[in-house]
Amino acid sequence: MKKHVLTALALAAASLISTQAFAQAKEGPWMVRARAVSLTSANVTDSGTDGLTVSDIILPEVDVSYFFSPNLAVELILTVPQQHDVKANGTKIGTLTELPPTLLAQYHFPMNGYKPYVGAGINYTKFTTSDIAVGSTAVTPDGSSWGGALQVGVDVPLSGNMYFNFDVKKVFIKTNINAGGNSVGTLKVDPLLVGIGIGWRF
Repeated sequence: MKKHVLTALALAAASLISTQAFAQAKEGPWMVRARAVSLTSANVTDSGTDGLTVSDIILPEVDVSYFFSPNLAVELILTVPQQHDVKANGTKIGTLTELPPTLLAQYHFPMNGYKPYVGAGINYTKFTTSDIAVGSTAVTPDGSSWGGALQVGVDVPLSGNMYFNFDVKKVFIKTNINAGGNSVGTLKVDPLLVGIGIGWRF
């Protein structure tokens, strides 16, 4: 009798272990998210660029994450080139197009299925085109910007490998503004990005 009980328990344990291993293998180390993001610019200027602002926009965002462990991951955030209106004291003076990929290291906190996380990393912004003029003078940003990035968010399980995602980032982007070939001041865009989306783990 004891032999049969031990055999049954061993089979049950083996089944449980196999089920857990299958679930872990099914989830995998990769995650892809697609988000809609609201970008709000801080628009901090100095005396040389006082009154210069970059417009707020809604943009699409895709990120790819790799999990080294259940808690540690890296995330690469990608989007298409974004066009902003540029205004001087409320009057549109042109447009600015930029591309801002961001790389973040994350720590995830598994909590009863919910997975909040924090992240920190670096942003590189490439200003691809600009069409800005004040009177007859062309005003142009420097070609690129390097800056830090901070992040907090949560993945909420829906079904299978699908998650609902809520994400907030603060990205530090600034550029020198040139007029007639000379630097006239600094514009800090420093956007706050609030996004919602869907993620898939595989």
